[in-house]
Amino acid sequence: MNVLAQGWAEIAAQLQINWNLVNTCLQFASWGLVSLLLAEIVRDSYHALCHYVPSLGKWHNKHHMAYRRDLSVVSLKIYQESQLYNDIVESTLLVVVLTVMALLLQQWGFWLGVAYAFTFLYGASRRYFLGKIDTDYTHLPGPLETIPSVWWVNRSYHWRHHFDDVNAYYSGVFPLVDTVLGTGLSLKGKTIALTGASGALGKALTAELIKNNAKVVALTTNPEKLQTQEKLTVISWELGKEAELKAALEKVDILIINHGVNVYANRTSEAIESSYEVNTFSTLRLMDIFLTTVTGPQSKATKEIWVNTSEAEVSPALSPLYELSKRAIGDIVTLKRLDGDCIIRKLILGPFKSQLNPYGVMSAPQVARAILFLAKRDFRNIIVSINPLTYLLFPLKEVSTWLYYRIFSKKVQELS
Repeated sequence: MNVLAQGWAEIAAQLQINWNLVNTCLQFASWGLVSLLLAEIVRDSYHALCHYVPSLGKWHNKHHMAYRRDLSVVSLKIYQESQLYNDIVESTLLVVVLTVMALLLQQWGFWLGVAYAFTFLYGASRRYFLGKIDTDYTHLPGPLETIPSVWWVNRSYHWRHHFDDVNAYYSGVFPLVDTVLGTGLSLKGKTIALTGASGALGKALTAELIKNNAKVVALTTNPEKLQTQEKLTVISWELGKEAELKAALEKVDILIINHGVNVYANRTSEAIESSYEVNTFSTLRLMDIFLTTVTGPQSKATKEIWVNTSEAEVSPALSPLYELSKRAIGDIVTLKRLDGDCIIRKLILGPFKSQLNPYGVMSAPQVARAILFLAKRDFRNIIVSINPLTYLLFPLKEVSTWLYYRIFSKKVQELS
C-alpha cells in the first residue's frame, strides 16, 4: 500500500500545474486579443475619417473609382492606383500605430496585432505590384450569393459601402465600428413599406423613417386615418389579398410587417381563426410574396424584412391567442431565416400604448426610436422591452430553436 501511495504521489507531483506558465499564456492571449481589436478599430476609424476629412478623401476616392457595380475593376491601372493611394497607405498606418503601441506597452502578446497588420500590408502590396485581386476578398467580382453577414464583413456587406451608401458600412473585417457608429444599416433613400401604418407604432415608425431620409409606403386597411405627405405614399390593402401588393413590393427595399390583432381573453373558434389569420398567416403570405422580389445580382444585399413578432414569443401577454399566434410566426421566421434569401429581422417589443394595448408602459415614439437605433447597428433581433428577463430568455429560445430547425429541416434543393 505504501508503494502504491508513493506512486500516486509521484504522478500527482508530475501533473502539478505550472501556474506561472498558465498565467503567462493567458496574459499573452489577452494582449493578443486586445491588439487585434485595436487593429480593427484603427483601420475602420481611418476609413470613416476618409469620408469626412477632404484631404484623406482625395486618396480614398481612388478606391471607390476602381470598381463597377458588380465589383469588377474598371481597369488594372486604376485598380493598382487605388491600392497605392488607399490600401497601402491605410495598412502602413496600421502597422506603424500597432508597432508603436507594442513598443510602449512591452507586451509580447501585442505583437500579434503587428503581425496581423502586416498581413494587410502584404495583401495591398501584392495587389499593387502584381495586380493580383485574390487577396481582395470583399471586392471579388460577381453576383452576391449570400446576405450581409452579421458577424464579419463579407462581399455583400461591403458592396453596400460602394453602391448603397458610401457614408455607411465602414468596417473591413468585423463590424465593430459600424455597430458603435450606427452605420451598419443605412436607411437613406430606401423605400420602406410598412403594414399597420395607421396604428400607434406604425405612425411613429413612419415619422422616424422619414427623419432618416427614407421613403415610406404605408400599407393600411384604414387609409382614411392617414394623410399623404412628402416621402409618404398610402396604399390600401385587404386581409387575404396580399398577392395584390406584389407590384408595389417590387420597388420596396425593406418590408416592415407590423399589423396584428389582440382578442384578449376571447377563445372562441372565430377568435382563434382571426388571431392566426392576422398575426400568423397574413404575415407569412406577405413574407413569401416579398421574397419573390429578391431577384437580381445585388438584391440580397439591400432587401430586408422586419417582422414584429412581439415579446409574446417568450413572455406572457395576458392574452393566450395573441401569444400563440405570435409565437407561431416567430418560429416560422426563425425557420425561414435558414434559407438566407434576404435579411429578416425580428422586432421583439414589450408593451407600449396602442389600440391593441391601452395599458402599455412605453410610448410608441420611444419604441420606434429604439427600433431604428438598433437596426442601424445591424441587430437582427431587436429587443425593446422594460422586462429584463426578455433580454435573457429570448436569445436562449432563439438559439435553441434555430439549432433544432437547422438539424431537422432542409431546403427543397437539399431534399431532392
